[in-house]
Amino acid sequence: MRQEAEKLLMSGAFLPAMPLVLDDNRHFDEAGQRRLIRYYLEAGVDGLAAGVHTTQFAIRDPKINLFERVLKASKDEMNLYTARTGKPLLAIAGVCGDTAQAVSEAEKAVDMGYDAVLVSPGGLKDKSEGELIERAKAIAGVSDIVGFYLQVAVGGRVFSYDYWRQMCLIPRLRAIKAAPFNRYLTVDVARAIAFADHEIALYTGNDDSIVQDLLTTYSFYDGAKTLSVRARGGLLGHWSAWTKTAVDLFRRIKSMPEGAPIDPGLLTLGAQITDANSAFFDSRNDFAGVIAGMHEVLRRQGLMKGIWCLDPNETLGAGQAEEIDRVYAQYPDLNDDAFVKAFLERDRASHPEAY
Repeated sequence: MRQEAEKLLMSGAFLPAMPLVLDDNRHFDEAGQRRLIRYYLEAGVDGLAAGVHTTQFAIRDPKINLFERVLKASKDEMNLYTARTGKPLLAIAGVCGDTAQAVSEAEKAVDMGYDAVLVSPGGLKDKSEGELIERAKAIAGVSDIVGFYLQVAVGGRVFSYDYWRQMCLIPRLRAIKAAPFNRYLTVDVARAIAFADHEIALYTGNDDSIVQDLLTTYSFYDGAKTLSVRARGGLLGHWSAWTKTAVDLFRRIKSMPEGAPIDPGLLTLGAQITDANSAFFDSRNDFAGVIAGMHEVLRRQGLMKGIWCLDPNETLGAGQAEEIDRVYAQYPDLNDDAFVKAFLERDRASHPEAY
């Protein structure tokens, strides 16, 4: 991992999980994808995660064959931004599938300059925990890795505490994204990291409790001393829309002195963000509209032309559009519409091909 990328990861980075931009024929809209990436970079993110659940796992389908194109476009835009501004960025690529597929994807990501890969357990429920540990070790043979506790509702599974202890023994495991949407299981990850024999960063992926995760310190007594762990950053699908206001809030929380009293207003704000996420992710329909919902918010802002997904059956859930209407009206301070409008005006002038 590049030194500047390691510093970002370990100090705590703001990482949106990147959506996939398609046209009305459900073909890859590369110009639109690059425009969306430029929005994230101008909003102040620390990097991007591409090829992850929010990017749609189907990009790997041989008939679709978009995995490399999407990763390349994403890394190209990040490189252009760094060359222009001097700001280093952290590039994470998602890998999934059986060992051979995941290792191959990791190799491609490394060749493109990605700093680490997020190891998805999705679609592998027939594999034992031991088999998944061996898979992670194989992937770590070609890249630094980020572990991933994926929520059950979108294809994940419940792991034992011992699974995370074994994951933490892998030297190239640099971070774990805890996204089980479950407080008990999140504590398992924090506890495993606390007792690890090398430095591992905890990242929140719990879109239903973002602020709470960023404010919480987990402490464990080992018989001689107290071991403490806190989420250093986040890698979140929710952060792929209303990104500028989320970046500002993240910086505010990160700037708080350690041990400082927590403003109760932050907990209220956290509950509002959870409510907004419920609408965006379609929790009322068991997350059926989780990807289309994020597309819908971006469409309303003018950052996407439509909500098209690779699967024509993947769209908004029943009543989801009305729920997005509601949270827009109830929490007007959470959106970044004014920032997006100004960005689009600037970007249209400099990149007319994207419009």
